[in-house]
This record gives sequence, structure tokens and C-alpha cells, in this order.
Amino acid sequence: MKKITSIYILFICFITHITLAQTPPKREYRLLATKTTKKITVDGALDEPIWQTAQKADKFFQTFPFDTSYANSQTQAMVTYDDQFFYVAFICEDKLPGKDVVQSLRRDFDGGGNDFVTFYLDPFGDGTNGFTFGITPLGVKREALIANGEGLDPSWDNKWYSGVKRYKGKWTAEMAIPFKTLRYKSGSAPWKINFARLDYKGNERSSWVPVPRNYRLTSLAFTGEITWAEPLPKTGANIVLIPYITGGFNKEFDPEDKEIAYTRNAGMDAKIAITSSLNLDLTFNPDFSQVEVDRQVTNLSRFELFFPERRQFFVENSDLFSRFGFGRMRPFFSRRIGIQQDTATGANVQVPILYGARLSGKLNRDWRVGLLNMQTAQDRSRNIASSNYTVGVLQRKVFARSNVGMIFVNQQTTSDSTGDYTWNTNDYDRVVGFDYNMASKDNVWNGKLLYQHQFSPDERAEPFSHGSELGYNTPEWRFYFSHESVGRDYAPRVGFAPRPGYFMVEGSARRRFYPKNSIINNHGPGFYMNNFWDLNQKVTDRFYEFQYVFNFQDRSELSFFQGNWYTFLFSDFDPTNTDGVPLLTGTEYFYSNVFVFYSSNPAKLFNFFVGLGHYFRYFNGTRFQLNSELRYRFQPFGQIAIRTQYNQITLPEPHNSADLLLVAPRLDVSFTRKLFLTVFTQYNTQTNQVNMNARFQWRFKPVSDLFVVYSDNYFSDNLQPIGRSLVVKLTYWLNL
Repeated sequence: MKKITSIYILFICFITHITLAQTPPKREYRLLATKTTKKITVDGALDEPIWQTAQKADKFFQTFPFDTSYANSQTQAMVTYDDQFFYVAFICEDKLPGKDVVQSLRRDFDGGGNDFVTFYLDPFGDGTNGFTFGITPLGVKREALIANGEGLDPSWDNKWYSGVKRYKGKWTAEMAIPFKTLRYKSGSAPWKINFARLDYKGNERSSWVPVPRNYRLTSLAFTGEITWAEPLPKTGANIVLIPYITGGFNKEFDPEDKEIAYTRNAGMDAKIAITSSLNLDLTFNPDFSQVEVDRQVTNLSRFELFFPERRQFFVENSDLFSRFGFGRMRPFFSRRIGIQQDTATGANVQVPILYGARLSGKLNRDWRVGLLNMQTAQDRSRNIASSNYTVGVLQRKVFARSNVGMIFVNQQTTSDSTGDYTWNTNDYDRVVGFDYNMASKDNVWNGKLLYQHQFSPDERAEPFSHGSELGYNTPEWRFYFSHESVGRDYAPRVGFAPRPGYFMVEGSARRRFYPKNSIINNHGPGFYMNNFWDLNQKVTDRFYEFQYVFNFQDRSELSFFQGNWYTFLFSDFDPTNTDGVPLLTGTEYFYSNVFVFYSSNPAKLFNFFVGLGHYFRYFNGTRFQLNSELRYRFQPFGQIAIRTQYNQITLPEPHNSADLLLVAPRLDVSFTRKLFLTVFTQYNTQTNQVNMNARFQWRFKPVSDLFVVYSDNYFSDNLQPIGRSLVVKLTYWLNL
């Protein structure tokens, strides 16, 4: 431990030698928004009188490929408002030949592969939470919540209006955002804002307020200010009902059950604005049949893998609940809700959610609150009891962009052995957690401190966890250090803690060089290491890796890695995860690998990434690894892609050797801005399954959809069917 600590001290001292980046010229980034008294037709033409007199946010500054000059293709942005809408307009210089880079016509497009203009809005000025709205030259829209200072939540949907016009040498865009969809304090308090343009046809990103190229454009640390000529209106009532109906069938190819099960269902979501900054979301008998399936991976780990939440109700506004903890020690993981263990088979199965409610938002500039309650049904056929889940969060802003928060999680069984509803006071699981999230005003320093404690009816040894992290990021240097400590019996039922009983430290450093007049944008070496100890201070895992990364001007990347592992097995383990003869508890292994990764320019119609790795020794054998994805974009109508993971693992007898193949072709088609088709197939030899999922979506009205979802599953070794299903779902967005 002392040697490791000394290494980290030297490591941190080494990386504190800093070269200052060239800074852009200082300007005052402030716009005065004048209220319009005349109707604005949102068509992109910008022919209303207000646009001729509105102050302009201009002289956009490059953030890529350089951050030391003005943008080659300049952009102007303007704002105005009336009693109902906040309006934003863009004028985009476009003198380069060729087509715009637009992946598809589907709403909520990927920001990394499309030309578009956008703005990042922070109405409370806390530098942490906000909104973003964007539009492509073809009029495709995108909106998202901003959380944790820069992270995007594109699952957030709301009604707003836009228009685009094309002219020789430029294109213009117009947006109208209803005030009732935003969270803000009425009156004259300024809003923080930044405007940005992603122009991949010209291989350029730019923004009104300059953002150093080592940071994301979404960062709310870099914003200007909107002041209001007249006070903003008070937001009116905003109540939305989203009813749904479904119908379909499900067929399991079980010799003992040859019946086709026909299904039908109905339910409703509701969104109610309690105040201008506090929202209540309700769900009754929710249905998630249209949710996209998980992207499978080849699992060569000894521990449970983490898959992100995809269900709409849980994803929306989730940053308050999901940010507590670290990746390996989360007090709350929403995917645990609606999933229970079948007492007969031990397998995890889905159980219906009866209802749920979530209250979230701001009490004022400094305080945020979140309260979630969900109730699941019982399943007597599997002897699964019903459960109630409650999560409460309180967060307080401190300093410029930091916060402290507390979370309380409770899972309570609500039915007894006979299936009758009751509050079982002897069957619960609770966690209390505290987080301090630090972010400096200039975004250079970021960090976290946390503690979590679990409470349950049975006595547990060390049912707690704690951790910390500290990150430093400038254009030239980046470093990171963290520690995690998980107690022997810390295992929250509604959390994610796949590995109990360890202490871990990790650190990384990276140096960037920026050559002039080169095809290389930046390059440099990096180093990463982690060490795990058990509770007796014995090293169980050690990993350190040397890296060298080249980032090119066209956004392609070439990286080299050399890694070294030490593993002590504290339980039996089959390195192929194919139920072979395991390596025995108490054995230890040293092994190493080299890995090369290349990613091409994502703006090209055909683009790809490929990674090749060779393990000179993998436990007591060898391993070859291939990861790749090939993509072709037939813009603007969609993309076809095929993702491949291949692992060839060779172990001595009597252990299993294996050729593990995962192939996942995917077709995304947007026939119009309202009609979409996705076909996703996954062939996985490790799980012996082939899964096909096809989803058709018709957005017949704003935020109202008809879904047709077909799924088909087979064994991969003999292609015998396992099961198939068809679901038709209709949702309708109703503003009251």
C-alpha cells in the first residue's frame, strides 16, 4: 500500500507541470432580448421586423479543429420572446460545395454525426442543469436536458416548433420554445446561454462563447447571458396526458405449452407542472414494449455487467437519482424495479409495474428535490411477492458549480406468503447515501466524495461503501485519481454493487501535443493503472496500461495500448464463461496484451472502427480479440451497420477453449420525418441465441406515435426457434 501511495504522489507531482493554452480575445457575451408584439411565423424565413433589429450573437469561435481563431463558416444567433414563446433564430454561412452531413430524418439525432445548430440554456444560472434544442439544415429536431454540467438526456421530449430555409450561400433556422416547457423563475433574472454550430461538412465546430477544445460544447461552464427588456411571463398550467393501448401475441416454443398467448393492455402517463420549476410525472400500468433492446456484449468478466436504463419513465429526468455513487457502487439502479428472481429457477424475470410517481425539479436556485415511488405486482405462479420502491433525493448547490446531496432508497415487500397485500416490516432493504460533487467554475477541476450505508433486517458485516475521485483537465494535461471501498456485505437490492469486499485505487494521466500545420490535431502518451485489495489487504487484481493516441484533423483516431494484468481468483472461474471446467480458487495469473484501435472519419458516408488485440498470456492460455463496426449512411434516409466482437480463447485441457462470436447487423431507415424503421439482429454464440427485433414507428402527431414491434428468437447452434412476439402500441400526447 505504501509503495502504491508513493507512486501516486510522484504521479500527481509529475503531471502538475502545466502549459497554458492560448486564450481567445475577451468579449462581453451578453444579449438584450426585446419582447415582440407581432406574431412570428416559425418557418425559418426570418422576415419579421423583430429579426431585423434584434441584437446578434456573432463572431463564433472555433472549438475544433483549433480553438485559437474565429470560425471559417460564420454563424449569427438572435433571440426574442412574447407571452407564450421563447424564440431563437440562426443565420448560417454555407459557401462550401457538397451535401450537408445528416445521418437521418429521425428526431433526437446523434450530435456527433450531423450538421446542426443548437443552443444550451441554463435558466437558473447554476452551471449544472439546463436544456438544449437543435435543428439540422433539413429541419430535423433535437432536444435534451443538460445534467451534471454537460451530460445530455435526449429521452426528454416536448412540443416545440421550428422551420428552416435554404438560400444561396447560407441557411436560416427559427425555433419557438413554449415557456411552459421550460423551468425558470418568472421575472427579469438573466438566463445563461451559449449558441453552437456543428459543421461537419466543413470539419468545424464553433460557438458564440469560446469553449476550449478539450471540453464538450455542452458544458455550462462556458455561457453568456440573456437579459430581458421586460419581465418574463409567469408560466401557465402545463398538464399533459399520454394514454396508450397495446395488443399483440406471444409464442413460446415449449413442447409442454403450444398455445399462442394473445395480449392486450392499456395505461397512461401524465406530466404535471406543479410550479415553473417542479414537475410531477405519473404512470399507471406502464408498458415498455417499444423500448429498444440492449446491445449485447461478450461477457468475459467475473462479475455482473452494467446495462443502461432504456425505459422512458425511468430515463427522463433521471440525473437526480442515477448520479449517486460510482459505476461499481450505485445505491440506486432503476433497472432493478420490475425485475425479480424466480424462486424456482433462480432466473431474473420481469414483473408488472402497477403504478409510479416521480416529483423532481428545483425549489429555488440552490435546492433540487426528487421523490420516486413505484409499486410492482405479485406473481403467484413464480412465488414472487409484490414490492414497493421509494427513492428520495435532496441536493444543495454550493460554490460556483458544485453540490452536496443525500439519497434514501427503500425496497419493501408488500405481500405475504399467501399473496395478500400487507406491509411486511421484516422484509426490506434500505440505503442512505451522501455525495459531494465538485466542479470548478472553469471546468478544470472535477471531483466527488461519497458514502453509502445499507440497512436490512439481518445482521451484516460492513454494509457500507465510500469513495472519492479527482480529475484535472486542460488542453495539454489530463489526470484522474479515485478510490473505492466496498464492505463485505454491502449488496443493495435496488442498487448496483456486483463486487463486495474490496478496496481499490486507480489513476491515469495523459499528455496532449498540438502540432502546427499537420494532419494530426493532437497526440500524446497516456498511462492508466488500478489495484484491488481484499479486506485482508491482499492484492487480488492489478492492471496497468501504457497508451499512445493520435487524433487527426478529420476526427479519425489511431490508438495503441499495452496492458499488464495480475489476477488472484477468490472463487472458481471459467475464463470463457461457457460453463467449462473452471480455474480453481486460490490460483493466481500474470498476463499481458497489445491492442490497436482505429476509428475513421464519422462524417464520411462509409465509416468504421476496428480494434485488434492479442493476449500473449490469458490466465493459463492465450486470447485473440477483434472488435469492429462498419457503417454506411445513405443520407438523409438512414444507415446500415454491422458490429462484430470475436474472441478466440485457447486454454489447456481440461478447460474449455472457445471461439466466441457476436455479430449484430442493424438497419435504421427514416422514410420521412414521421416514419421510421429499425431492424436489429444479434447473433451470439456465447449465449447460444439469435435475437431479431424490428420496430416500426409512425409519429402521426407531435410526440404521438404508433409502434409495431416484432421480435424473433432462435438458438444459434441449430437455429431452432425459442419464441416470437408481435406488439402494436398507440400513444397519444394530449395537452390540457
